[in-house]
Amino acid sequence: MAENTMLGGKVRALRRRENMTQGQLADRLGISPSYLNLIENNRRPLTAPMLIKLAQLFELDLSTFGTGGDASIVSDLREAFGDPLFDNHGVTTSDLKELAGSSPALAKAVLALYRAYRDTRESAETLSERLEGGEGVAGVEPTRLPTEEVSDLLQRHMNHFPTLEDAADEIRARGRLESDDVYRSLVRFLEKEHGVEVRLLHVADERKAMRRFDREARRLSLSELLPPRSRRFQLAHQIGLLSASEAIDKLLEGESGLSTPESRALARVALANYFAAALLMPYVPFHEAARAERYDIELLAHRFGTSFEQVCHRLTTLRRPGAEGVPFHFLRIDIAGNISKRFSGSGIRFARFNGACPRWAVHTAFLTPGMIRVQLSRMTDGTKYFCVARTVRNDRGGYHAPHSMLSVSIGCEARFARELVYSDGVDVESNEALVPVGVTCRLCEHHDCEQRVFPPMQHPLRIDENMRGVSFFGPVPKR
Repeated sequence: MAENTMLGGKVRALRRRENMTQGQLADRLGISPSYLNLIENNRRPLTAPMLIKLAQLFELDLSTFGTGGDASIVSDLREAFGDPLFDNHGVTTSDLKELAGSSPALAKAVLALYRAYRDTRESAETLSERLEGGEGVAGVEPTRLPTEEVSDLLQRHMNHFPTLEDAADEIRARGRLESDDVYRSLVRFLEKEHGVEVRLLHVADERKAMRRFDREARRLSLSELLPPRSRRFQLAHQIGLLSASEAIDKLLEGESGLSTPESRALARVALANYFAAALLMPYVPFHEAARAERYDIELLAHRFGTSFEQVCHRLTTLRRPGAEGVPFHFLRIDIAGNISKRFSGSGIRFARFNGACPRWAVHTAFLTPGMIRVQLSRMTDGTKYFCVARTVRNDRGGYHAPHSMLSVSIGCEARFARELVYSDGVDVESNEALVPVGVTCRLCEHHDCEQRVFPPMQHPLRIDENMRGVSFFGPVPKR
């Protein structure tokens, strides 16, 4: 009955999208306008035959009426309303679910408004800091970051783009890319198909750019600082921009979520990267190898001549119907905890407005650089996940160059853990091995967490000078 309650808003939204009155839709469905009104106001359930009629009428897949999209909106709403700004307003999770189900457009508008508020607040804080430090204030603009919009684009497509997969397969066959010398094959393809000369530049000649394409001179310059695997990837990326440009542009035609030229340009880069991964790690052989080797990331990286992070990315794209891989999520952070890449194919929710949970393995990986860390965790909703994390190091440069370190992690629901080589020796059925984690402190109900830095939204901070729990910000334990 809970799902039926959520469907009235979906019916209303679909009707309004088609500019139909209740009478017109009721006539098409063979019911009275008054009965349709009851359905739209969640006072009558939406039966299976009626659901099928609606799907046929609006030419929709039945999954459109599922709750997956609502769950994502509810998660974002919970995080937004976890802001202390709303502590005194008594908003409950049920309220947010009702809003997402009955008025998804309004819910998205609320999120957009909250993002604007956060951006404006951060801009004001930045402005204050600059004024205090006597700096200029140029560049302070309360706009949504292009990276956020591109992440949402990938999420909407579940990070799978069949047209780019097909384009990569076609070019790989046409270019006769040799697996034992991919670099030279890619160089020959660029020269033969596009008249592009590839040059390797010494660091003294090109200190800033790792890759530079001169369209007029038809010259692609790569820095010697790039390791061989990155040189191959940059060549494949450039082939994507030249050979698959039409396919990329077509994918972006109907994307209203890209609000600025910078967002659209970044989206082109992201899709060209997707193409490059598909070219270097073709879907069928990569999927077969991943399953045969039980998703051994390092082994797959050696076999396909790619990096640890590139393999992690590619594993999240294996969503071809009939040939799916394990549904993974992916996360990349720096040592300060800033999320630079995120994608959820497993259903896990990531923080959008606040810092992520410090208990996640992606954070603890910094304690053992270069080593694989595994974690069996349980979210506050009871869902169990199995995660793999490792640091990756940027070695571009010599002795005096800074060497940045990031941590990347992929994970899946615990029910898929046995398909991964990393689960060997781990009792995935054991509750004792579970690490309680959350999305953010404000949304987390694990009260006994010693790493809590904010009080949970449902339990405002209460100070008892005569007692304290494992965390100052956790609820005071009862006597």
